Amino acid sequence: MLDSAALSRYGALSLPLAMAMLPVYMVAPKFYADTLGVSLSALGICLLLVRLFDTVQDPLIGRWVDTLSRYRHGWSILIMGAAFLLALGFIALFIPAVTGEVPLLIWLSLSLVVVYTAHSLINICYLAWGARLTDDVAGRARVTAWREAIGVIGVVLASVLPAYWASTQGASTGYAWFAYCFVAVLLVTTFITLKFAPRPAQVALPSHSNWKVPLADATVRRLYVFYFFNATSVALPATLILFYVDDVLQTPDLTGLFLAVYFLSGLCTLPLWVKFADRVTKVRAWAFGAIMASAALVWAATLGQGDVIAYATICAVAGAALGADLALPPAMLADAIPPQQRSSTGLYFGVWALIAKFSLAIAAGVSLPTLAWLGYQPGNPITASTLPLWYAILPITFKLGALIVIKPWCLSHSFVTS
Repeated sequence: MLDSAALSRYGALSLPLAMAMLPVYMVAPKFYADTLGVSLSALGICLLLVRLFDTVQDPLIGRWVDTLSRYRHGWSILIMGAAFLLALGFIALFIPAVTGEVPLLIWLSLSLVVVYTAHSLINICYLAWGARLTDDVAGRARVTAWREAIGVIGVVLASVLPAYWASTQGASTGYAWFAYCFVAVLLVTTFITLKFAPRPAQVALPSHSNWKVPLADATVRRLYVFYFFNATSVALPATLILFYVDDVLQTPDLTGLFLAVYFLSGLCTLPLWVKFADRVTKVRAWAFGAIMASAALVWAATLGQGDVIAYATICAVAGAALGADLALPPAMLADAIPPQQRSSTGLYFGVWALIAKFSLAIAAGVSLPTLAWLGYQPGNPITASTLPLWYAILPITFKLGALIVIKPWCLSHSFVTS
C-alpha cells in the first residue's frame, strides 16, 4: 500500500491544477465583465464556444497519454511541456495586452484555448497516473482523496489571494500578482511530482483502442451520464457565486471568506468520506453528500441582503458535501474500468475530462446569457431577482438527475463493494 509521503508527493501537482481552474471559470468572467467592460452576453457565448472547442480534444489527448506511457519518460516530458504552456496562457489571461470589447474577446478566447489545452494535457495524464498507482479498490479512493485534498488547498489559495490582492491593489494589479504566484507554484510542484512521486505501472497498450472503447461498457456509460449531471450541478453555482455574493447578499468584501469556508470544509471532510465509503460503498456515500448539498442550496435560494451568517453556514454544509464530490467519482471510474483496459486509463479519463468541460461550458454558456436576457446586470442588485434561481434551484435539478441515474447502484452492491 502507498504510504502518506508517497501520496503527498503524487498529490503536489494537484495544487496548481486546482489553482488554475477556479480563477478560469469563476474569476476570469467577472474580471472581463466588471473590470474590463465586456458584456455578459458576449462573454457567456465566448466561454461556451471556447469550451466546446476544447472538449473535443480530450479523448484524443487521453489516447496520446496512453501511447506515451509506453516510453520511460513520456509522461514527464508531456507534463513539463504542458506546464510551460499553462504558465504562458495563465499570465496572458489575466494580463491582457489589448483594450476594447472585440479585441478583449479575441484575446480571452486565445488565452483560454492555451490554458485549457495545457491543463488538459497535464490533468488527463495526472488522473491516469493516479489510476495506475494501485489496483486496490479501497486504495484508489485514498489516492483520489490525497490528490483532491491537496487540490482543495490550491482552490483555497485561488479563492483568497486574488480577492485580497484585487481589493487592496485593484483588480488588474491583484490578478496580475496572482498569475505570477501561480506560475511559481506550478514550477515547484511539477518538479516535486515528477522527481519524487511513485511512478505508475507501465503496461502494454492494446493494438485496438479508440474513443469508442470507454463507451462499450454499460457500467462506464452510466457512470459518464451520472458525472455529466453531477458536474453540471457543481459548475452552475461555481460560475455564479461571485455574482450571487455581490448582488444578492451584497457583501463583495466577504467573497474570499465564503470561498475559504466552503473549500476548507471540503478539505476537512475528505478523509471522513473515504472512511464512510469503505463502510457503505462509494456510490451510497456520494448520494448522501448529494442530499446534503441540495439541502444547503435550497436554503441559499431564500437569502437576501446581509444574510452573512446564514450563507457562511450554507458554505460550511455544502463544502462538507463537496468532499464526496471530490473524492469519490474519480475513484468510481477507476473501479469501473475493466481489468483488460487498465492500459487505457488515459482514454477513459479523457472522456471524463470532456464531460467535465462540457458541463462547465453549459453552466457558463447558458446561465450568463440567460440571466442577461432576463435583465440581470452585474453590479446592479435591483436586477438580480432571478439570480438565486439559477444559483441554487437549477443545480438541485441536475443533482437529482445524477441521483436518478445512479440509483440502481445505491440499491445493490453490483457496482463496487467499497
